[in-house]
This record gives sequence, C-alpha cells and structure tokens, in this order.
Amino acid sequence: MRHVLSFLKPYKIPIALAYALTFIELMVELLLPFFLGKMINDGVVNQDINNIVMWGSIMIAMAFIAFVAGIFNSFYAAHTGLGFAYDIRKQLFHKIQDFSFANLNQYPTSGLVTRFSNDVRQLQNTIFMALRIMAKAPLIAIGGVIMSFIVSPRLALVFLVTVPLLVGFILWVLKIATRLFDRVQRNVDNVNQVMQENLAGIRLIKAFLRRNHEESRFMGANENLANMLRKTFRFIEASMPILLFVMNLSLIFIIWRGNTLAMAGETSTGDVVAIVNYAMRVSMAISMLTFIIMGFSRAKASAERLDDVLKVKVDLFDHADANDTTSVIDGKIAFDDVSFAYPNMPDDALKSVSFTVHPGEKLAVMGATGSGKTSLFQLIPHLYDANKGTIYIDDQPISAYKLENLRLSIGYVPQSPLLFTGTVTDNIAWGKESASKDEVIQAAKDAQIHETIMELPNDYNTKIGQKGVNLSGGQKQRISIARALIRQPIILMLDDSTSALDLATESRLLEAIQEYNCTTLIITQKVSTATSADRILLLNDGETLAIGTHDELLRESALYKRIVASQFGEENTYANQRI
Repeated sequence: MRHVLSFLKPYKIPIALAYALTFIELMVELLLPFFLGKMINDGVVNQDINNIVMWGSIMIAMAFIAFVAGIFNSFYAAHTGLGFAYDIRKQLFHKIQDFSFANLNQYPTSGLVTRFSNDVRQLQNTIFMALRIMAKAPLIAIGGVIMSFIVSPRLALVFLVTVPLLVGFILWVLKIATRLFDRVQRNVDNVNQVMQENLAGIRLIKAFLRRNHEESRFMGANENLANMLRKTFRFIEASMPILLFVMNLSLIFIIWRGNTLAMAGETSTGDVVAIVNYAMRVSMAISMLTFIIMGFSRAKASAERLDDVLKVKVDLFDHADANDTTSVIDGKIAFDDVSFAYPNMPDDALKSVSFTVHPGEKLAVMGATGSGKTSLFQLIPHLYDANKGTIYIDDQPISAYKLENLRLSIGYVPQSPLLFTGTVTDNIAWGKESASKDEVIQAAKDAQIHETIMELPNDYNTKIGQKGVNLSGGQKQRISIARALIRQPIILMLDDSTSALDLATESRLLEAIQEYNCTTLIITQKVSTATSADRILLLNDGETLAIGTHDELLRESALYKRIVASQFGEENTYANQRI
C-alpha cells in the first residue's frame, strides 16, 4: 500500500493546506462547547445579556470561519483525489503496456478493468474522505476527551474506560473488514469477466440460443457478489450499534454524575453542558469511524490489488547486449534448437525446433491444432523468451535487437483480427503512425479490400464498431493485413489470416505481397495456400517434422500426404499441380 500512496507526493502542498483547514475546523469544533459553557455560566446563569451577546458573537464568527475552511478543504481534497486517480491510472496503463505476454497471462482482462475503474475509484474516494473527515474524526474524539478534562476532570474520568475499549474494538473490525473487502473485489472481477464475455459473444449466444445459460452464469456471479457484499456490510453495520451503545452509556453516566455534582455545588451548569457536548461530539466522531473503517478497508484491499500490478516484474525487456543501431535489414530468420513452454504449463509448446528462412523467401507453416504454429510466430517478434536455443535474425541473436527496432521491421497479423473503434483509415494507418492517405489506399488495394471500402457509406471515413462488429470476418482479416502491409515490413507474418478469403481473393493477395519483397511466413491449413510458398514447414506436437517444397514433402512426409489427401482425395494427382 505504501507504493500506491507514493503517488500522493506531488500533492504535498494541497494536502498540507487541506489538513491546515481541517485543523481550523477541528479547533472550532472543540472550542464551541467550551464557549457555550462560558456563555451559560457568565451570561445565562447571571442573566448578563452582554456576556450572552459577546460569547454568542464569538461562536457565530467561529462557525463562519469553520464554514469557509470547510469549503476550501473540500476543494483541496477533491483536487488531490482526482489528481491521484489520474496519475495512478496513467502509471497503471503505462505498466500494462510494458507487460510481456507472460505477464498478461497472470491477470484476466476483467481483473485489470476492475483495477482501472473500481479499485482506483475506491482509493480516490478514500483520499477525499481522509482529507475531509478521516483525520478530523479521531482528532475530535481525542481533543474532546482532553477538553473534557480541562473543563471538569471528575466528569471526564468515564472516557478513560470507554475510549480505549472502543479503539481496540475498531482496530479488530478494521482487520476483519479488510479481508472481507478483498474478497468483494475478487467477486467484482468475476462479474466483470462474465459481462465482458457475454457482450463480446452476444451474437454467438443468440445463434446458439444460450441466453438462459448465460443468464444463469451471470446470476451466479452476481449472487456471489451480492452475498459477499451483504456479509461484509452486515459485519460493518453491526459494529455501529455497539459503538453507540457504549457511548450512550457514557453520556447517561455523565448527565447523572453532572446533575449530582451540580446539586452539591461542586460543578457548574455550564460545565455539565460543555461536557455533554463534548461527549456527543466524541460519540459522533466514533460513529463516523465506522464509515471511515469501511472506506479504509475497501481502499486497503484495492491498494493491494493495484500494488500487485504496479510491482509486477516485467520479464521481457531489452537485453544488456542489445544495440540501438542494430536493425533488421534482410529478414533472414533461423531457429537453432529452440524450445519454449508457456509459464505455468507443464509441457513444451515447441521442442528443439531448427530451421532457416532465407531473405525474401515465403514459408508456409502447417500442422494440426496445438502443434505450436502460433507459439513459433510469437517468438520471432520477441513476445516471449525462448527457454532453450537461439533465434537469429540476419544472423544476429534476437537478443541483440532492441525490442522497438525488431518489432518495427515486422508486420504481424494475428489469428483473430482485432480492429479498433474509429474509421477505416484509422485502423489501417494504425500500423504506421505517419502514413499518408495514398499509403493507406495502396495498402488497402494490396490487401484486396479497397473496392469493398469504397462501397461503404463513407468509404475510408466509415466508422468501424468495436472490434469491427459491423464487418465480416474476411473484411476484418484484409483490413488487418493492410495494417501490416502499410509498414513496408521486412518480415511479414500471417497467422492463418486468409482463412476467411475465397481462393481467387487469396491468390490476388499473395501475388500482391510478392511485390513487397519481404520474408513472409504464413500459417495455413489450406494446401492451396501452402503451395504458393517457396517451402513448407510441417510441425507436429511442437516438433519440426519436415521442411521442404510441396513436391519434396509429398515424396518424404506421410503426414503431409494425408493432409493433401484429406483436402483433395487419394485419387487426385495434386502432386503435379501448382496453385
């Protein structure tokens, strides 16, 4: 929690001003009962109107000062809370941008969204409360007790018993409440996860008539959250009657004891009224501590969750031997005995993989689902570190490249195309920030999407919904490919990115890509696509099974023969055909 609170350092002056203003309010709160007692003793009892006016005027002036101080205190408290929330969201976003894929695997998207929204908001509210009332409440309780002893030590003795007892009780409540609110936030994560999955897959849910199932999932997660909140708030609320009961007993004792002493002439009526006022203020301050505990408990749980993300050790970074001047020029790729396993997974996704792709060569990568094709692709832009072996780019170990320099030379189209909210132009130019309109159009033409774009309502200025919801799968794939092509990549990687295209469109696309003179790797399940490549790499269970041309694999690989036969039939003489 200390790390999260360090974000308050830039706001030392507003915090100091807020606490100074709180101190002014506090002093007024503590002096008003004292002056009230003076007004009763010197004015009301003696029937001296001048004393009544004097003390009354002083109390009104002090109340006005406290009112003004409260307004400015609220301003500085809000300024600090909002600024803190802005800074921590900014740092949180920056931290997540630095995450490697392995780091991202540690946190579900819903958990990160909850941290950005709910957890930061809890801390923002708590900081506001801390500057507004959190410090004032315990100080009123302590100051009220001290002032009570100044006014009448004999009546104030009751506080020596009740206040330590209540403080111990409050600390116990705080300890339990923190654990409960941590579980609340985890349940919020679960509700967000179900909501995100449901909204992302709403069309599929309707197509498969799974509404009842999804409602059941949501109701389960929502019910768990409601039950946890109910349990937590019942615990917190149950503490308030206990606090009030003890304080009311103290108040009753003070009134009874004060009446006894006043009748015996050992104290004055004004002193009794002042002590009763202090007792009521102490009672209210301790009651406020219940709400403060609730807010602080939630904030502590949220701070620990934020701290967990902010302190994550990013496990992928520029190596010490990486050189700023080293950049990809030719696009030669070589895997030398490379093995790789995902974090916390028992089996290797890749096992002793070795092959070489020459500059400008087109390599098709084939294999069954789970054979390691995408894992292989993710190692080339250094999204993960290999566990064993070395990957070479232009005969340089991949560790010799700065991550930025390496990735700027690569055009990567993932298996599931992702488009962002914005125009078609925005999404294509996303691959190259400085791209001109002509470059956007040329990339779209090469990706075989230009004509489709021109048929849209506002052609290149047409707004795309979240994740490309208003486009077909093939259209999203081609826009994603255009986004990669606009970079003029030295290495182009297409992860099954033509699966939704018909053969004619795919053929024109692959022909256009040849003009880029880049090293191209294509993951595909279609033999017709693989035959357009110079060579084919066949993976099976994470191992390199074979690599060669279509004709060579037909002669040498039984698995490749079965793949061809499954798509074209045993009797087909595809071995002599080129598509």
